[in-house]
Amino acid sequence: MLLYRLLVSLLAPLMVLRLALRRLRGREPAGALAERLGRAPKAAGPVLWLHGASNGELTSARALLTELIAEAPGLRVLVTANTLTARKMVQGWALPGVTAALAPLDHRLVLRRFLARGRPAALVVVENEFWPNRLAACARAGIPVLVIGARMSARSARRWARLPSLARPLVQAIHLLSAQDAASEAHFRQLGLPTGRIGPALNLKAGLAPTVPAAELRRLAPLFDRPRTLLAASTHAGEEAPVLAAFAQLWQADPARRLILAPRHPRRADEVAALITAAGLGFARRSRAETPGPQRPVLLADTMGEMPLWYALAGVTFVGGSLVDKGGHTPFEPAAQDSAILHGPHTGNAAEAYAALAAAAAAQEITDAASLAEAVTALDADRQAQHAAAARRALAPAGADAARDQLRAAILAACPAAAAPMPAP
Repeated sequence: MLLYRLLVSLLAPLMVLRLALRRLRGREPAGALAERLGRAPKAAGPVLWLHGASNGELTSARALLTELIAEAPGLRVLVTANTLTARKMVQGWALPGVTAALAPLDHRLVLRRFLARGRPAALVVVENEFWPNRLAACARAGIPVLVIGARMSARSARRWARLPSLARPLVQAIHLLSAQDAASEAHFRQLGLPTGRIGPALNLKAGLAPTVPAAELRRLAPLFDRPRTLLAASTHAGEEAPVLAAFAQLWQADPARRLILAPRHPRRADEVAALITAAGLGFARRSRAETPGPQRPVLLADTMGEMPLWYALAGVTFVGGSLVDKGGHTPFEPAAQDSAILHGPHTGNAAEAYAALAAAAAAQEITDAASLAEAVTALDADRQAQHAAAARRALAPAGADAARDQLRAAILAACPAAAAPMPAP
């Protein structure tokens, strides 16, 4: 832990300089650096602090957050995220009592300032945002830490096990942990988390059906024949080329086919655009409000926060992060929108979900451009519907309602002051 703190202290000036340059170059708005340096919105009373890395994590926690607010109408919540897009998304929810900010850097002085201003009564961490100084600061201040939808791969568990001086205080700071699968729970146990601190398992993304903007869906639907539309969702470097090779073959055989290509990180848009051109395909860019057509069969979805719309437009979804060794993204979102699921061999991030899909013959594994083209060709409209229905059944969460009830009770019990009425001025 001492070595980590020393390393963070040494790197802090470089991190601040990098963030300052982003502001000077117009890549971040005024106030972003101050928030990252601990200038949280000043709280009049104790708050529940909920943190998720970005859009996906916070979207998965939205339903639980809404239920907490409904159960405790006076609840005050500070939601933090690592990205500007996620902060903007939470602000757009306009939930009563909820304030959004950028997360503080993992530096002791920054955290001291953040805790003094934000006044969190408890911290709820979504999935796997385990910052050593942050959790240690909460432990010193007597702030309980609850982790929901906790995820830890075998690789991450091995890395933490090699750093016991970091892993031990991190695990000791956790008041309650709800893992998203049995494997993650086992990894936390192996790192020393006591059995008494393990709560009900709950995958927050199971059964999640994000809202699709109806007006935009109606506007775009005529441009995409859904059974002939393939979505490559959250792709990483090394995946776009085989997807494009497969689609080029499909499009030559059937010019009515369309591809929605949504890279995981929109900042790679120019790189992906070059790959589309190299594949000999015309394309439209969503960020420029362009629309696809007969000569532009590919839509480069280089925006954030619109993935539910793309799932709703595509009869088949290739789930990214699975052809390259990124662990694979979850299959719950395409299943919720009745889009048939294809994936690569790397699915460790949601191993139980993919195992359930495999057992139900509700998804298909592909390994390269040829197998992707073959799988898409075989999935006509009827088979897409059959696969989608089987996927929804296979991924239906068992015992989710009871688990959510227990977690809500645990969170509210950990921060009663955040839900108490504010005293009259």
